[in-house]
Amino acid sequence: MADVFPPDTVRCDACPVLCYIKRGQTGACDRYANVNGQLVRVDPHILLDHAKSQGTPLVPFLEREGDWDGQLMKSQETFVTAIGAGTTYPDYKPAPFIVSSEVEGVDMVTVVTEGIFSYCGVKIKIDTDRHLGPERNFVRAHGEPVGHVTTAEYGSQMLSLGGVRHLTGGSKSEGRVTCETLLDLSNGKEVELTIDEGATIRVAAGKPPVVNGQREERMRVGCGSATIGMFAKQWFGKVDDVVVVDDHITGVLSEHQAGKLLGVRETGIGIVGRRSTPGRYFQVAEPGTGWGGTNISDPLTILKPFKPKFAWPHLRLLMVSTTGEQYAYYELDEKLRPVEKDLPEALKESVFRIRENCEPALTTVLFMGGAGGSLRAGVTENPVRLTDSVKRKLTRVTCGGAPAYIWPGGGITFMVDVTRMPENAFGYVPTPALVAPIEFTLKKEDYALLGGHVDFVRPLVEVLAEKERPRLASMPQNPWPLKPFAGSSES
Repeated sequence: MADVFPPDTVRCDACPVLCYIKRGQTGACDRYANVNGQLVRVDPHILLDHAKSQGTPLVPFLEREGDWDGQLMKSQETFVTAIGAGTTYPDYKPAPFIVSSEVEGVDMVTVVTEGIFSYCGVKIKIDTDRHLGPERNFVRAHGEPVGHVTTAEYGSQMLSLGGVRHLTGGSKSEGRVTCETLLDLSNGKEVELTIDEGATIRVAAGKPPVVNGQREERMRVGCGSATIGMFAKQWFGKVDDVVVVDDHITGVLSEHQAGKLLGVRETGIGIVGRRSTPGRYFQVAEPGTGWGGTNISDPLTILKPFKPKFAWPHLRLLMVSTTGEQYAYYELDEKLRPVEKDLPEALKESVFRIRENCEPALTTVLFMGGAGGSLRAGVTENPVRLTDSVKRKLTRVTCGGAPAYIWPGGGITFMVDVTRMPENAFGYVPTPALVAPIEFTLKKEDYALLGGHVDFVRPLVEVLAEKERPRLASMPQNPWPLKPFAGSSES
């Protein structure tokens, strides 16, 4: 029996929720509305304009009469993004826009769609030396588990949020909060997260993280051992020993190979922790938010008594963290005990140099998703051919015009830096799932060979003539997505 709609109501088929929308109202996702009985995509459909460099006129001097068709940008300088384009749901429908254009004498096709992603998440890189929480522990938003802490990388803590199990495998509240968190992070908004047995953080793509209310300023220059190697020459002759405190690898100048090669004298220093190789120590303290990502505020707690056989009164010792934010200078008294003194002028420059070599602390958000049935079927009736074309680099994948990294292996699993995309490029549907723009660009001849929906290809000039669409300048750090490929499927 066919559905009977209430008066002045339309049914939206853009996602599996299938909302009934009354006249003048929007669906549950706020992306589709009933305008005078017609289903209309609410958000604007975004185009990108490409200028080769700042200051280049949009309409250059014409070499021949009739070169200009009245458009401010040539068609090859306009890229149709998927932001605001609409979706392919249900799977068998061709993509909302399959656009052809001629670029540098090559016929190109761009297939444009907003994908509905249940299999998606974000990977977050947080530049900080501070311990955020034990690996594998839950990361929570509004009390709901939305991801976990994963393996730390050099100078950064890493979080993995989202994924189908959090979106659909838990409670309704967990799925809703996970979707909201992913959407906000992908759209560049700040989100507060708590980590079980760890810190409370505020993060936003491209901005410094805030850990337990403290704004991070610097990413560490390296581990303690690397710091010793980099700055050993600058300390030589100005101090007798240096300890660079680090949660991972604490470095000691007099024992380190860099110190040995310079001829630094043995000092009889003793370090709490597990000795790895000369001058490199693990587990000098518990992880935390203190010196070098440890839980200490007093660096002397990691020192054992100096060995009288090697140490001497007035021995000069510098202790410093991997960011140079914490430092202390000591001299041994007659009983070989460290006594704190003012930092000598000769050492101030080296501490400043450590800070100078620490890059600004930022939060990086990478959206990650798997392009499955709806996306591929919207491009071709034989989806595996699209996968093969992407893997063979015959098809370029972009998200809102930004380059996407394609993971090796099966399927089309991609990642994109959200700061390289236009603002508010992401949406959601209350299934719950994220909606992300994705574009596939390839030569027109290759599109036909992979079994694409060639009957639905429309010239770019026709799309541009339909209605006014917002135009954004392409980001200068992004390669122009319409640039033709060197090869073809026949090569």
